[in-house]
Amino acid sequence: MPHTPIDPDGIVVLGVPNYAHGMVSEGAGRWLHLSGQVGVNPDGSSADGALAQCQRALANIAALLEAAGMTAEDIVHMRIFLLDRDDIPALRQARGEFLGARKIPSTLVLVSGLVDPAWRVEIEVVAAR
Repeated sequence: MPHTPIDPDGIVVLGVPNYAHGMVSEGAGRWLHLSGQVGVNPDGSSADGALAQCQRALANIAALLEAAGMTAEDIVHMRIFLLDRDDIPALRQARGEFLGARKIPSTLVLVSGLVDPAWRVEIEVVAAR
């Protein structure tokens, strides 16, 4: 299933790395909706620091995509809940490492807390193939 990011004329381009205003997915296919993933290691410990938590949450997403027979190329939307505005550069670094140059629609929400006080980020994705 091909996915094409859209940023039409008349809508400001935000200049945010890996960001597109929309994504068109064409053809019949399978959809995957993931629960929010956090920076928790396989042993149950929280990764140390914002960058490590963002990287771990994305690694968890990669594992779930793989289990569904998909890859990051199949992601059509990402929703991110971040605890601290100062962690945005770490998030952008981890996201860039994960997505490369690929642009996808995404939403970033600053929140006052997550379920576990040790968590700094939670990331949800929708994928289609």
